[in-house]
Parts: sequence; C-alpha cells; structure tokens
Amino acid sequence: MAAIAHRRDFFEHVTIADLDVGRAERAIAGLNDPRFAAAAVDASSAASVAALAKEIRADVIVNACDPRLNPPIFDGAFAAGTTYLDMAMHLSKPHPERPYEETGVMLGDGQFAVANQWEAAGCLALVGIGIEPGLSDVFARYAADHMFSEVHEIGVRDGANLIIDGYDFAPTFSIWTTIEECLNPPVIWERDRGWYTTRPFSEPETFHFPEDIGPVECVNVEHEEVLLIPRWVDCNRVTFKYGLGDEFIAVLEALHKTGLDRTDCVRVRDVEVSPRDVVAATLPNPAELGDRMHGKTCAGTWVTGLGPDGQAREVYLYHVVDNDWSMAEYGHQAVVWQAAINPVVALELLASGTWSGSGVLGPEAFDAVPYLDLLTAYGSPWGMEDRTIAG
Repeated sequence: MAAIAHRRDFFEHVTIADLDVGRAERAIAGLNDPRFAAAAVDASSAASVAALAKEIRADVIVNACDPRLNPPIFDGAFAAGTTYLDMAMHLSKPHPERPYEETGVMLGDGQFAVANQWEAAGCLALVGIGIEPGLSDVFARYAADHMFSEVHEIGVRDGANLIIDGYDFAPTFSIWTTIEECLNPPVIWERDRGWYTTRPFSEPETFHFPEDIGPVECVNVEHEEVLLIPRWVDCNRVTFKYGLGDEFIAVLEALHKTGLDRTDCVRVRDVEVSPRDVVAATLPNPAELGDRMHGKTCAGTWVTGLGPDGQAREVYLYHVVDNDWSMAEYGHQAVVWQAAINPVVALELLASGTWSGSGVLGPEAFDAVPYLDLLTAYGSPWGMEDRTIAG
C-alpha cells in the first residue's frame, strides 16, 4: 500500500504501524517520501490503536492485518472517531450442530451488529475493500447498475496460473487466512433460502479465465462477498469459488485431518504453541516470493441474468495482474499488490468526497463508476468478457 500510495497526492501523511516498528520502517524504506512515517502499535489492543490514531490525528485507519485482529482495530477506530477500512471482515464460527447446512456466526456479523452505532456517530466503516472482497463487489454493483435489467446469479471466481520456483508448496497469500477460509464451511446465498452452508471444496466447476490463464477447476470457499453482495445488490444467488488445485486442496485436507489447522494452543514439551502458527512459521513469507513467481492472477465477478434488452446475458468482469509486471514496476508480487491497490483507490475516493457515508458499509453501497475509472487511472485497468448465452 505504501508503494502504491507514494505515487499519489491525495493525502498529507501516512503512518505505517506495526507491533515490530522495524517491520513498519522496512515498509517505507526506499520511498524517500517525508509524508510517510513508521510507528509502533499493539494491534491486539483497541486502546493502543485509538491512542496512536489520536496522537497522529488520523482521519482514517486502514486495517491490513490478519482478520484475527479485526475486533480491536475496528473498536479502536470507533473509539478514535476515525474512518475505518479493512480487507477481510470479522471471522466466522460454524454452526455447532449443523455446520454444513446452517450458518453459525457469519463473517462480519460482529461489525454489522454495531452498524447503528457507527451511523449515529457519523463514522464510516468501509469493510471488505481489498481485491476479494473489494473490487469483486464493485464489479457486482457495476454489472447490476449498467449491464443488466435483472440479475440472476453473481459468482465471484478467482484463478491463476502462478508457479513458484524452488517450492513444492508455497501459498501466495497468508497461509493462516487461507486455512481459515478454505476449511470453514462455505456460505451460499439464495433469495428464497437466505444464507446456508455446504462442505468445503464442494460443487467443483471448470471456469475459463481470460488473458491466457485458461480453464481452472474452482470450488466453494467461505468468503465475504456472499455476505456483502445480497445486502445491496438485487439478485437471486451469490457464490464464491476459488481455483485451488488438487494438490493445494490435498495439503489443506491433510492439515485438517492431522489437527495442524487448529488455532488453540497445544503443549509441546514445555512450550504452548498453536499448530496453525507452526505451519505458518515453516512456510516461506508470501510477500518475499515475488522473484520466484511467474504467471498471472485473476480476480473477477461472473454475472448472469437479463440484459437491458430483456435477453439472456452472461458476463465476467475481471482484474488480472502479471507478476513480472508488478515486480518490475513496484517490487511486489502480484497477489499482495492486487490486494493492496484497492484500499488505496478507495482512500482517494473518500478523500475527494466522491465516496461518503456512515455506518458499516460494503463496497457495493457506493457508485462503482468512479472507482473503476480511478483504478484505470492508477495504471491497472480492468476487463470484461461477454459470455452471453446463445438464444
């Protein structure tokens, strides 16, 4: 985010904060930009977050942390009276008796539960504004407003042809978060049924991705778009499917079977340790894999329904990033760069007043056109394929 925002002039000052101030300092090293500073903060403490925000007179807090830390950062932003942005919502808890049929605590429930308090305070929490959720939700709003008279299904589809030299298994994103979203019961929304769950990796389908990525098998995965899109976009069904691949799924299933996906601590000799934290510690840091990565990653939203002429229509709106390009242009690998650009675009729209509001809102609550125009102005254009059903 720092490397991207550095090229823009909509802000006066950015403080990058971390429990380890050295990490924050490394994030801005080389920018040579006096608008950036580093600071220490304990993101597990709402009081610490609020204190730093007040000290630097922050207008906005952007939560770029693991979603385990969402509650204290979210609460700290409210206590400080700032605008809040995140790229992943509060974590879910499966239904205790029927996890693969019924929802328990859904993603973001804790945030929506206090939406009236944010609205009463005149403060905005813009939730889920990364790439997925985020740009995928903007695509859903754009399609509904400008490409369809009636929307039947909205399906977020994510796929890539990335390879990583020298590793048999190396996730391109946080393995902690990947385990969480992939092994939790996926959520589906239907107009007549509401939100319900299914088994992880269910309903496999082959989806054809653009720009030479090609066909990728995608499966159901828990994701925020399914919880966000139906709140603001009129449609009949919403799903999220991710192109994981058989090997990746096999590793995740093995972690689950052996209990290595657990987050509660277990005792190993005289040390208390979380198995999932051990897995994360043994794998390479995804942010440092860029020079070994090759290929493209694609995030997008597939929409079916009736076009403005009343005829059947099917489109895929997408955003592709080539890792060779993002490394050459920004020095960051494609997956993390793609996630980072979207909150920066949103910040610029909020700074200009183009986007505004109060309460707890998803990206779908705002006009999609200025967002997509600004994303293109950042040098990161989006695309659209018309896959209209014949007849």
